Order: sequence, then structure tokens, then C-alpha cells
Amino acid sequence: MNPIRYDWKRLEEVAAELFTRAGVNRTHAQTVAQSLVHADLRGIESHGLSRLPIYLKRIEAGVIGLAQEPELVQQDGATALIDGNNHLGAVVGGAALEKAVALARQAGVGLVGVRHSNHFGSCSFYAERAMEQGLILLVLSNAPESMAPTGGIRPFLGTNPIAIGIPAGEETPFLLDMATSVAARGKIALAAKQGEPIPEGWAIDQDGHATSDPQRALLGSLLPIGGAKGYGLAMFVDILCGLLAGAASGPAVQSLYDNWTKPQNIGHVFLTIDIERFWPMAVFQKRMDEYIREIKSVPKKTGVAEILIPGEIESRRMREQQVNGVSLSPGIAHELEQLCAAYEVDWSRARIGG
Repeated sequence: MNPIRYDWKRLEEVAAELFTRAGVNRTHAQTVAQSLVHADLRGIESHGLSRLPIYLKRIEAGVIGLAQEPELVQQDGATALIDGNNHLGAVVGGAALEKAVALARQAGVGLVGVRHSNHFGSCSFYAERAMEQGLILLVLSNAPESMAPTGGIRPFLGTNPIAIGIPAGEETPFLLDMATSVAARGKIALAAKQGEPIPEGWAIDQDGHATSDPQRALLGSLLPIGGAKGYGLAMFVDILCGLLAGAASGPAVQSLYDNWTKPQNIGHVFLTIDIERFWPMAVFQKRMDEYIREIKSVPKKTGVAEILIPGEIESRRMREQQVNGVSLSPGIAHELEQLCAAYEVDWSRARIGG
């Protein structure tokens, strides 16, 4: 049976309408909706519309604040600090990116720290927007405890993602977006929701034993990518986003799902680089294209059809789904349909041919 497909623009409209009905102003509602659909377009369901129900639930519970806009606390040279005032993460992230872009235009680089934010979606959402403006972006975020330090069996660090976006010309841009754990916690939560096992090597249970049961994994701990190297990277992200930016760190970062009394207080760091301070944009793009083509021309192992660069699979999936429609898991689609019914929003209009 062919999967049901949904028009991505209409998915954005439906999601924005849901947020608006929950009290989010129209502009902010559109930003958050775009961030979620962006992830689904790239095939990252764990960070897409599957997160919409928990966002709405936290708004309704008053754990996410909508009254105060993200605020510029201080700025000095090419650096700035933003207080998210516990607003929706994508709204806070959008404000931080805008400031980082402005700083890079003025000084060549921009470094923005963020405190008092919430889950802000997929890091690639911000990287793509920076690349569209001719900038390189490094974006980091800490996250609630889910990963044990190497040698431990109790979570301390989050999955603490890192993303880097570097534009190219005719070739697909370089877009690395990765958790510092072997897998994002959202993927395990999604597997648990769908009753599917997870690959061994993703997580350990509460006793420190390897497990393929997502429920036991969620009670246990994720594993860092590359062992101690991933642990080191996760710790680095937590130090910058938590200690330096003034957000929570380690176990003090509050859960998206299990905490209903305290703000998450997540921290982010955005670093932008203006390419034209080094090269004319056209020259850099040409150099990037040549570099990518050289990599792709490396002799391939038997059975390998093509050498890909980071982000290329997701970029192709995005283009395909923009044309043919977004494929959502039946469970996620059903949950969204029920949510639309509760908020009196027409879900059927998002379905292609529906």
C-alpha cells in the first residue's frame, strides 16, 4: 500500500493554526511550524511534527511562556547574549540566528549565546537559513540528561547536537547535523511509540547492559558516538551552551516530557562566519564545488554506488517530498488528526488528494 502523502506547505499552515489556537501569535506560530515541517521534509521524523503535541501540551500547562519575547541581554563587539525568556525554542533560535547574522555582517563573525530556551527543533533548520544568506553556521545546543559519561551507567549529559552548514554552488551544500549520542533520544522515543526495536549499540538499560528495547533504553542511558570522543564533544557542547551562556547544564536541564513545573532552560550557541570576508562568494562556491566533486571521485568500495557528503541524503529527500508530498508515519498522522479535531482545525486539507 502506498503511504499517504501530505502537502508540506499545507502541513505548515495546519501546524501554525494549531499553535495560533493555543495562543501563539501568528508570526511565531509560523516559525515553529516551519521548523517542525522542515525536519519531516528531511526525513527526520523524530524532530518533526511528532513534537507538535508535546509543544502544545507544555503551552497549555504554562511550562512554556508566551508573554515575553526573546531579549538581547548584552552585546560587545562580535558577541551577544540572548535570554529566551522561556519562549518556544524555534522562536528563540530564530532571534539568535538573526542577531548572529547581523554581527557577522558587521564584524565578519558573530557569536551568540542563548539561555532560558526550550527544545528548538532540528539544528539544520538554522543552518539552512544561514547558508541561504551566504554564511557558514555552527550551531550547538545542550539537552536534557539522557547519556551517561563514558564508564558510567546513569545519564548526565544530553544528546547535545552539533550542526555545521557551509554553502556550495552547483553541488549540494555541506550540512552536518548530528547528535553527540549514537542516536537522538527522539528516535528512541519514536520507536517506543511505534512498538519497534532499536539497533543494539544505541543504548544501555538501567543496569548498564546493551538493549534493543526502546522502553528499557529510555529508562537507561544513550551511548555517545565514538565512545569517549562523543562523550568529550557532548561535554564541550554542555560547557558552552550551559556554563558559558548561563543556561542549565547536565542533569539541571529539564525534560521536555517528564517535567511540568520548571522551564527547560536549554542553552544554545550560534557562530556565523561571513564568507565574503575571505573570498568573493562566487569564488568560494566554485572552490566548494570542485572540492565536493573531488571527494565524490574517490575510488569506491565494491557495492557502493556513490560517495555522499553530509546532508546530501536529507537534501535529496527534502526535494523529493516537496514535489511528491511528505510521508508521515501512520501513528504520527493519527495523533495529529486527533489534535486537529480537538482544536477544530481541518486536518484533511493537508492530505494530497484529500
